[in-house]
Amino acid sequence: MKKLKVNADACIGCGLCVNMAPDAFTLNDEGKSEAIAEMEDGAADEVIASCPVGAIEE
Repeated sequence: MKKLKVNADACIGCGLCVNMAPDAFTLNDEGKSEAIAEMEDGAADEVIASCPVGAIEE
């Protein structure tokens, strides 16, 4: 299991991570993504790779 974090300064709020893993990410009041739960390693790696601005980190 991996606990991911989102660099709020880099996040553009596209919501791709929320669509891919709605149990692990949410959009906050500023429209930026926030990690809210741990993810399985493989799924976490996919979400990290999918972020268009590289804002998701371990």
